[in-house]
This record gives sequence, C-alpha cells and structure tokens, in this order.
Amino acid sequence: MNEPGARAEEWLEIELDDILDEDFELELETKPSEELLRLNAENHPPSIERRDYFRHLIRLQTELIKLQTWVAHSGAKLVVVFEGRDSAGKGGVIKRITQRLNPRVCRVVALPAPTDREKTQWYFQRYVAHLPARGEMVLFDRSWYNRAGVERVMGFASHEQVEQFFRDVPEFERMLVRSGIVLIKYWFSITDKEQQMRFLMRIHDPMKQWKLSPMDLQSRVRWEDYTRAKEEMLERTNIKEAPWFIVEGNDKKRARLNTIDHLLKQLPYNEVPHEEVRLPERVFHTDYERKSLPPELFVPKVY
Repeated sequence: MNEPGARAEEWLEIELDDILDEDFELELETKPSEELLRLNAENHPPSIERRDYFRHLIRLQTELIKLQTWVAHSGAKLVVVFEGRDSAGKGGVIKRITQRLNPRVCRVVALPAPTDREKTQWYFQRYVAHLPARGEMVLFDRSWYNRAGVERVMGFASHEQVEQFFRDVPEFERMLVRSGIVLIKYWFSITDKEQQMRFLMRIHDPMKQWKLSPMDLQSRVRWEDYTRAKEEMLERTNIKEAPWFIVEGNDKKRARLNTIDHLLKQLPYNEVPHEEVRLPERVFHTDYERKSLPPELFVPKVY
C-alpha cells in the first residue's frame, strides 16, 4: 500500500501534467507577432521556471482549500478588494485563487457601471448587497474605489462627490471591520511600459481583444492622471483597520504566488478535522433493466 506522502506526490504530478497541457494549449491558441515577442523578451527578465511555478501554485491552492473550509466552519466573513490599473493582473490572480474553491463559499463580484437608479442611491449601497454572510469569502474585482479612480479621472464623479467619498470610506470600512468582516485590500502596480506591452498583446490577440474597452484605451492617455489619483487614494484611505497592500505586478507569475501567499498569512486559519471520505458500494437491483435512449438525444461525436 502506498504511503500518504507517495500518494500526494503522485497526485501532484498528475495535476502538473494537466495544468501544463492547458498552459501549452493556450500558447498554441495565441500567436503574437515576432515583434511583440521581441518586445516582450526585452522588457521581461526570465521569470520563475514554469514547472516550479505550478508546483508552488498547487501547494498554495491546497492551502486556499483549507482556508475556505476554515471560513465555512468558523463562520468567518472575508472581503478581499483587488484594485489596480487596467491590465495590472487582478483578474489573473482572482482566477488562480478561485480555481479550485467552492463557488458557494467563495464568490467574485465584478459590478458593471451603475444604472440610472443606482446613481441616485447612497454610493456604497450596491456594494453592501454583495458583502458576505457568515462562512463566506467575497473577492471584489474592482470595488467602491472606482470613485477614487476611473470615476474621478474620467469625470463621471464631481469634485464634491470624490471628496465625500474620501470622507466616508474610512468610516465605512471601519464599520465593516467592526461588524466582523475581515477586509483586505490589494493594489496591483505595474509600470507604464508594462501596461503598454500588455495592451499591445491584447490588441493583437483575438482571444484577448474582448478585455479591451474604450475606457481601457483612455487609461493609457491619462496615465499620469491615474497616477495622481492612485497616490491620493492610497494616502487618504490607508487606515489601520484596513491597510493597503501593494503587489508588484510586472512579473505575472510571481505576483500571483506572492498575493496568494500573503493572503493566506492574513488569516488565522487551521485545518478543520473531518471524517475520511469513503466511496459507498453501488446498489444493484436485479429487476432493473437500463433503457436505450434515442440517438438524437446524444451530442454528435465530431472529435
């Protein structure tokens, strides 16, 4: 009989093979030009080796499952805010966090632009509706900080509304923390040159063009405006109860690993004891005969 350690190592190798296959498949689907590949190589020193990256990722995702189980068992309430410039890597990190988690425990909130009705509500109202109940984790892919960033820079919010936001948000977040919510805020930081490279990759990649909106393209034009807005936002909303954590995002792989590692260290989770799961024996009935289904019900075997 195999030892538990040996079984875990076998499972890890199987997972690595599957993930590496998927990663290779994505590379085949995306075919950037030679010029973009050259620019990408010039601007990026060698990152962490692919197999090492996935080994670390799987280990961290195993810990995320323990965290999820602890959250559900303990009744903790966790909110994680992901902010940063367009193409800074927020979505990639969120995808790796949620990849193996139960969507009933851990859910992602990515709200569209407010409706006309929502524009007349208390600014935080539409975000409050998505806060966690006991035993839930909520990841905000952009959050109420839209007012301090895109709404401010693009002129969707007046100076008075922005100032009101800065007065309100510290107390709003203190209220969340006092209610028992653990609030963690990440800002993903990339350089001007890195954002330009990522936008070019999206423009020339049909599989990623959907990620670009007219608003994203405007963010290139207004880089300095966003920088000034970010600096004031961090200065005025970095409170003791909910500080900001800045993730250096130029290296996507390291940014993902570092964020997950840091997130795990913010919570006092532990492994929740549970009974060993055993597959029960299937019940057979001698008087049951499986019926044949009509062929038109089946998906055609094209591949």
